[in-house]
Amino acid sequence: MSKLQILFVLLVFNVVSSGFSAAQTARNYEAEAGTIVGKMTLEEKALLVSGNGWWQTYAIERVGVPSIFMTDGPHGLRKSLVPGLGKAIPATCFPTASALASSWDVELIREIGVALAQESKANDVQILLGPGINMKRSPLGGRNFEYFSEDPYLAGKMAASYIKGVQSRGVGTSLKHFAVNNQEFERMANDSIVDERTLREIYLTAFEIAVKEAQPWSVMSAYNLVNGTYATENRYLLQKILRDEWGFKGFVVSDWGAINERAKSLVAGNNLEMPGSGDFNRNKIIEAVKSGEITEARLDEMVAQFLAVILQGDASRDKAAKFDLETHHEFARKAAGETIVLLKNENNILPIDAKKAKKIAIVGAFAKTPRYQGAGSSQVNPTKVSNAFDELEKLFGNGVSMSFSEGYDAEGNTTDAMLNEARNAAKSADLTIVFAGLPDSYESEGFDRSSIKMPDGHDKLIEIVSAVQPRTIVVLMNGSAVAMPWKDKVKAIVEGWLGGQAGGGAIADVLTGKVNPSGKLSETFPMKLEDTPTFPEFPGLNKKAFYGEGIFIGYRYYDKKNIEPLFPFGFGLSYTSFAYSDLKIDKTSMTDADNLTVELKVKNTGKVAGKEIIQLYVREETAAVVRPDKELRSFAKVDLKPGEEKAVKFNLSKRDFAFYDTSLKDWTVNSGKFTVLAGSSSRNLPLTQTVEITSSNAAAKTLNRNSMLKEFQNNPGCKDAYAGLLLSFGFNINAPKPENQTPEQEATQKKAQMAFLAFLNDLPISKLPAFTQGKFSEQMIDGILAKCTATL
Repeated sequence: MSKLQILFVLLVFNVVSSGFSAAQTARNYEAEAGTIVGKMTLEEKALLVSGNGWWQTYAIERVGVPSIFMTDGPHGLRKSLVPGLGKAIPATCFPTASALASSWDVELIREIGVALAQESKANDVQILLGPGINMKRSPLGGRNFEYFSEDPYLAGKMAASYIKGVQSRGVGTSLKHFAVNNQEFERMANDSIVDERTLREIYLTAFEIAVKEAQPWSVMSAYNLVNGTYATENRYLLQKILRDEWGFKGFVVSDWGAINERAKSLVAGNNLEMPGSGDFNRNKIIEAVKSGEITEARLDEMVAQFLAVILQGDASRDKAAKFDLETHHEFARKAAGETIVLLKNENNILPIDAKKAKKIAIVGAFAKTPRYQGAGSSQVNPTKVSNAFDELEKLFGNGVSMSFSEGYDAEGNTTDAMLNEARNAAKSADLTIVFAGLPDSYESEGFDRSSIKMPDGHDKLIEIVSAVQPRTIVVLMNGSAVAMPWKDKVKAIVEGWLGGQAGGGAIADVLTGKVNPSGKLSETFPMKLEDTPTFPEFPGLNKKAFYGEGIFIGYRYYDKKNIEPLFPFGFGLSYTSFAYSDLKIDKTSMTDADNLTVELKVKNTGKVAGKEIIQLYVREETAAVVRPDKELRSFAKVDLKPGEEKAVKFNLSKRDFAFYDTSLKDWTVNSGKFTVLAGSSSRNLPLTQTVEITSSNAAAKTLNRNSMLKEFQNNPGCKDAYAGLLLSFGFNINAPKPENQTPEQEATQKKAQMAFLAFLNDLPISKLPAFTQGKFSEQMIDGILAKCTATL
């Protein structure tokens, strides 16, 4: 058995050795923490809730409190022993989040989590600072490469699986950045102003899924303010929602330098300040307790929550832990291969047939010096880096002649000499592969992109090469969506993302057909920046970011506005083909308390094995509030041999049909028809079924004098009152049709009735006395409200 096979066995079966024994998991860390806190002095408590420098916590030997180490990053260990972003120890650099989410493979993400935990334990790291799951509100977001998706469901599921993988080996995670952290510009002072429904449906849902399904050891509070309050001081987020509603059990750590007022943040629920501020905030805590601004009980609670995780992390330490560098590198290559998205493949030019393409021109510096990760706090010091040129040479062998032209410099600039060299090489070749994308200076933590364009040098290179070589393939290396003005001039486009240290090998595998691409876009690629939901208001300026687009980000926006994207959310091609059929639901009517089972079949109708990602969306046909045209509610990745067909089942529950009702402060389902749609992307959903749902929440709405007439109609038990309210205007909804009417007269009368009914339905009942000149009295309103409320 090879080293790679051994790793996969360990990953799949999740062998929990290396010191993480059943005896340790049985310990009651919360109880132990509570006992220790009872022995600590005020000064010791204040010491513990601030970091010991940049990466460690304080040890308090007197009461048996150990120190733990935490470090970046989401796609690879970045352990630095010096303050700030100093050079880190070597570690495996896996694909970044934008790539991993495009695999739509929750099991793969879990396996990567296990591998990251192995490296963490081998380097005595107790908490890995990730994953990042903020929404891609705009493709210009500087850290989009660190985040999974524009869709909260997909992001939440990816994050939950990642957390489960890491924590299954006794290493903690830190889910970040909580919350509504979507731009880098003025990130430490920016106020994200967002309505409650948008907050719940878009910006908190991924966090909610990850917390409820995986219970990360920690959650990282963000730099920004949310609706006027710093995220680190936002009790509504940190206590009411995170702990009280979602049941979070771990501790909250500030993003590095995010603390504003330490006393306020402790009261709000921010347990740990990072990096440490020495005596500065420690003295403030002590003074705040003595003055009564912080009760000692609240401080004890904050310390105990954090200390329980410290004890758990310390218990899972293993001095003998190790991992095999080469095995992890090969696993990183496999993972990167799953993330690659085939965007175009005209005339099936891919995979490359070495028998027909004896002379291949490789153009673009990225072919030999790949961009494989983003810049900033997540930047990993890789154990090794493979490049596509060398890997293609290995796979092609001596049968193919390959030339190389640099094409552009490190910043994406080009010259006439570079372009001429590339043109000549492409013209004399049987096929040309252009490597392009975004340099480090175009997307990074700390600043946002100003455009979705690639460097001019990259675009010019593709234009010039494709003009002389009809068989041109473009391979992209970028962390987020880019414009492609040359899309129609090339035969194939491969989105290679930032594929980690082994991404070059993975790209070679896909180009040669060793791997059949199975990734699908986890974000929409727009035609132009002006088409994006936040244009022209991203990023928010002058310390204010108004989330005026509401729930309509990503595909939700493009669908609702009927805007054709460059490539839609969920899109991706394969070297084989798939057919969908036989969508079935187990019931056609249900209450919102019921679950719905959805089943369909998918078949590989091509000649090679491949993996298909089935996507399930839900649409409310007649919505009570403005809703997206459809929303992703489930997905599955299936592996199919040629000719093989599989049945795939999904389970939908109340939440999958619900929206956040701000009047109820809860998730609710509107009674009516919902369509379930299934297919291969957000814009290709050939299978549909409709279910009728009766809501149990409608009756929960409290009616009052400002309620409109139609609200009585939509509340069970109030329909008789509704009919009576209409009668007060002489409108009898049960009146028989007049006899001897001509069709024209009937149509005219119906039109007039509909217009009058529309007017009445939107009328608050408080206006009835005035409209009826007192015939419908104030007392009658009170009587109807009392009777109707009694029947709810």
